[in-house]
Amino acid sequence: MSVQDDLTTVQRALDDLYRSVGRLEQQIGGGLEMRRVRTDADHLRESVALLLEAAPGLKAPRRPDLVSIPDTPYDSTLWTDSDDEGLGARDRHAP
Repeated sequence: MSVQDDLTTVQRALDDLYRSVGRLEQQIGGGLEMRRVRTDADHLRESVALLLEAAPGLKAPRRPDLVSIPDTPYDSTLWTDSDDEGLGARDRHAP
């Protein structure tokens, strides 16, 4: 089975649990313990729904596209207004 199939099976089981909790709540009432069970079932359903949304990303992470950098030298006009790091501008003196 794939991850998607497993998550779908878990979601169906949680849906059955949610319906069973609803029937049980009607029979015994909605006390504190029942609210906790209902809240836990809700959290499980939400968590599995989030996993289902992310399931396509679980297969294999996509590698970023590689950018080739040429070996040819850069155009020297790119650096005409730049400062040398730690040395300052070419036409000025350091303080």
